[in-house]
Amino acid sequence: MTAAITNNPRIALYYAPPASSAWWREGCEWLGRDAESGLSIQTGVHAWTEAPRRYGWHATIVAPFHCARGVTPADVLAAAQAWASATPRFEMPVRAAQLNRFVALRPAHASDDERLRAMAASALHALASVRARPSAESIERRVSPGMSARQIALLREWGYPYVLEEYRFHMTLSDSLDDAHARATIASEWTRRIERLGPLPIHGAALFVEPQPGAPFMLWQRLPFTNIANIANTAQDKA
Repeated sequence: MTAAITNNPRIALYYAPPASSAWWREGCEWLGRDAESGLSIQTGVHAWTEAPRRYGWHATIVAPFHCARGVTPADVLAAAQAWASATPRFEMPVRAAQLNRFVALRPAHASDDERLRAMAASALHALASVRARPSAESIERRVSPGMSARQIALLREWGYPYVLEEYRFHMTLSDSLDDAHARATIASEWTRRIERLGPLPIHGAALFVEPQPGAPFMLWQRLPFTNIANIANTAQDKA
């Protein structure tokens, strides 16, 4: 989706696997929709993936937001591109994990979890000036009994409770499922797929947009990360 966007839709900064990768193809096929082309994909697991299908194959970096007053989507794109251009790419081993009643992909190693938490924090600060702050009434409506005191404080400060030290990188594979057997089946299936696919390529992020409230999110712009090898070569050339 590369056309200009209008009507102040919600915009999100997500991680998405490279378009040419098997990781992107398999994730889209599993969810039943390609958020970049907009095409639906008929699979046998639709009953398990209705909620994540609307958002597309991704991991949240900065949760969906409206533009701040006087800010355009082009301003958001410029800020996101500047952040991405200073973010190094890397490869990350992942595992299939059950998170409460969901199944999701998570970093296999604690060191990568911390690295991604720092990356998401840098993105949150980089986009702070272009994000509209939700109204106080909206924020208070989103306070739930299951939130910790720290999560409530983050919600009130940032408009979202799972940021900074509360951030957890995850790529959702299922709806909320009461069926423990279904969750175990999904986790087992993706454990096999991970063995075949190898490490997850953290090579870039993407801006997704929600064209109208409740509509499926579409991948609007990909944001490649920096290749560390290129930075090193450039530094050597200048020396």
